[in-house]
Amino acid sequence: MTFETAHSVTHKLWDRSTMHHELDALILDLSERHNIAKSNIAVHASGPGTFTLSLNHSAANLEAVSA
Repeated sequence: MTFETAHSVTHKLWDRSTMHHELDALILDLSERHNIAKSNIAVHASGPGTFTLSLNHSAANLEAVSA
């Protein structure tokens, strides 16, 4: 189960053994879509086995201004 908005992704992990792989893939995808560094993606546990990944808006804004 995945919910996406323009600046975030919420994803339910069904298999804990794939947690790191799935989160890494989501971070990479969000980073590439918005052309920002992976370190500017915030990851929050938003429920049991559910994570929300979002852009770090202050960092994203700084990169947009400096580009």
